Amino acid sequence: MPTAARLVAALLLAAFAWIISDMVRPLMPEGTAFGRFNFVNAFIGLCIGWVAMGSRAGRGLVPGINNGITGVALLFIWGLAVHSSMEMFRLAMRNRYDGPLEAFTSIFLIASEFGLMIVTAPIILTSVAGAVVIGCLTEFASKRWR
Repeated sequence: MPTAARLVAALLLAAFAWIISDMVRPLMPEGTAFGRFNFVNAFIGLCIGWVAMGSRAGRGLVPGINNGITGVALLFIWGLAVHSSMEMFRLAMRNRYDGPLEAFTSIFLIASEFGLMIVTAPIILTSVAGAVVIGCLTEFASKRWR
């Protein structure tokens, strides 16, 4: 059922995903073709905010902050999963793998490489601060607009 908390969480997490995507771009290797990178991440944030965060809103301030941290963590996990799968598919179309199992296992290798590239102090600090703010604002929306 649509609620204000779901809407607020979805919009805030989508905006946060866009901001983090802009922060991640300079960390990737030079010449990387990003395509719809920001849009994909914003859509992931929209879905996670609506489904995961919005449904758990309304339980108090500390659970709200935990909800924000969980939402941002899910954003990173799903973002890495989606983008590493897309990279694997791109490499598979160039016949880089001998079989489907090798292609599937490469998703995890690619995700770990991407993860190591983006784990920097500015990303971590922005993520923690954004998680707290998004969690508190989602909780506020849940209490304010029932």
